[in-house]
Amino acid sequence: MRTLIVDDERLARGELRRLLAEHPEVEIVGEAANVEEALSAFEKHQPDLLLLDIKMPGGSGFDLLEQLDSAPQVIFTTAFDEFALQAFEVNALDYLLKPVSAERLAAALQRVREKRAQAASQLSGDHRIFLRDGERCWFVSLKEIVLLESEGNYTRIYFGQEKCFVQRSLTALEERLDPQLFFRVSRRHIVNLRSILQVDPSVGGGLDVSLKGGLKVEMSRRRSLEFRERMSL
Repeated sequence: MRTLIVDDERLARGELRRLLAEHPEVEIVGEAANVEEALSAFEKHQPDLLLLDIKMPGGSGFDLLEQLDSAPQVIFTTAFDEFALQAFEVNALDYLLKPVSAERLAAALQRVREKRAQAASQLSGDHRIFLRDGERCWFVSLKEIVLLESEGNYTRIYFGQEKCFVQRSLTALEERLDPQLFFRVSRRHIVNLRSILQVDPSVGGGLDVSLKGGLKVEMSRRRSLEFRERMSL
């Protein structure tokens, strides 16, 4: 489990390293003391898990998550208890108050393992799902889905000439999707790779993506780099 520790306090980072040494499945790939360092480390190491402080000079842990196109699992580690609700609104797996105890960290890591096990049961493109929006219902193969678009805690799903809302977050749905078929192009969008008709450079350094059905989305610069590598562009 590739893990990045983000905390402005050197002693706090050292304590987390000591506690994590008891969990051999955890590989600490880097540390960061602020948002800028964390962004660089994230791009370099692509961690599976963030141990993330909230209050840091130059930006908060929430500021960091807003700048990530595809967030890993997150465990907040902080001295402040007033951000707990906001933490779970961004799908954090746990919220640990400093000083972090070995028992609480172990419980949080168990939640991460359970999430990873759930993600391992991803659905294939041929899997059919039931969608309902109001009084309208559909059975749709995953490979027929062209685009998934985040709308807060809901997701709009585009397939064929139809679209519907589901009461699940984009991140929750992403965990069940086959990464060989679906690609997260930005914080708000996941596309079916087989539905891409054309990609063009965008003004911001990313890519403009044209999809089946006349749909268009913008791929962020960071995700564009991964996309080019993956598709050998």
